Amino acid sequence: MKYNAVTVTQLNKYLKDRFDEDENLNAILVKGEISNFKNHYTGHLYFTLKDENSLIKCIMFKSYAEKLAFKPKDGMKVMVFGSVSVFERDGVYQIYAKSMLEDGMGDLHEQFEQLKAKLEKEGLFDELHKKPIPLYPKVVGVLTSQTGAVIRDIINVSTRRNPNVYIRLLPVPVQGPGAAEQIAEKIKVMNEQKLADVLIIGRGGGSLEDLWPFNEEIVARAIYESELPIISAVGHETDFTIADFVADLRAPTPSAAAELAVPDVYELKQKINNYQNRYRLALKKKIELMKLRYEKCMKSRIFTDPTRKIKDNYILVDTYVKRLENRIRNIKKDKHTKFLELATKLDTMSPLKTLTRGYSLVEKDNKIVKSVKQLKENDEINIRFYDGDKKAKILEQK
Repeated sequence: MKYNAVTVTQLNKYLKDRFDEDENLNAILVKGEISNFKNHYTGHLYFTLKDENSLIKCIMFKSYAEKLAFKPKDGMKVMVFGSVSVFERDGVYQIYAKSMLEDGMGDLHEQFEQLKAKLEKEGLFDELHKKPIPLYPKVVGVLTSQTGAVIRDIINVSTRRNPNVYIRLLPVPVQGPGAAEQIAEKIKVMNEQKLADVLIIGRGGGSLEDLWPFNEEIVARAIYESELPIISAVGHETDFTIADFVADLRAPTPSAAAELAVPDVYELKQKINNYQNRYRLALKKKIELMKLRYEKCMKSRIFTDPTRKIKDNYILVDTYVKRLENRIRNIKKDKHTKFLELATKLDTMSPLKTLTRGYSLVEKDNKIVKSVKQLKENDEINIRFYDGDKKAKILEQK
């Protein structure tokens, strides 16, 4: 007898295909209670969803888990949206979650988004309106429950960072009916009476319902209208409230808020000491440099032989004088030679030179007589010879 057996893998694949083909299982919303919750180091979330009678395994991959607005934990009632399929290797079916809401919180999420959009449109989240946190506050105001870890954490962190800072607590309820009104009222009291330099409002973590007073419009407007800078420290690092968006600064935890509000005086002292050491070292180097420059100056010739420069200048002046004398002498010699050349040329061309060859000049009234027509009888004339002059008179005129 021959049997047509299938392998385990084939069976699991067949079941997976049947699950994947069912449209009702590809987009399903399931509610239940979380148990066996595990946040894997890869970022994937593994947990079981159960009710009074049954349970089903669930997985939420990192890409979807990063978008969650709250931190899942055991015992939390949630609504999970996703698809149901078979994991072939183990032959089990499970929910592949794509999103998750706290059960009963759907209306609150919608109110949160509506109020957030409204206040953002009005400009309550605008960065230009946010006030700077004072660097060195003397008094830090705190609005939180007077019991619980929040105020203890703030006091411990603040006093450790600066023992001289004063913590002023105005206790308020941080959850439940009427909490939002009291928080808003205490913010106004802090401002009217100037009870602090900076104000921290906050509480520990919790569900969206627990944190809801910090999502109320009355609290948001009180924070916006506050003249005192406000640090919001509500819930855990992954929790966001309307108060966080309106506040001048958001801290992921109350302890972080104390660190942001109170400067570390020991760190400040260390910085001052570092600056002092740097300035001291810089001054020391400056003095050493000036000393080296001083020693170099004192070893220079101007100090070791102060007259040497004058002597060198004397030699330089003598050199210039000799050059000038030689220059004048050469110019004079050139001029004299030129003078002799011109004098010789002039002498050659002079009419007096002719007298040495036996000729003479006749002048009348200091003018040379060129023609007999210029002379008349009894005119007195001057006859110039090469060796002197003689006066004469015209006796007759032919």
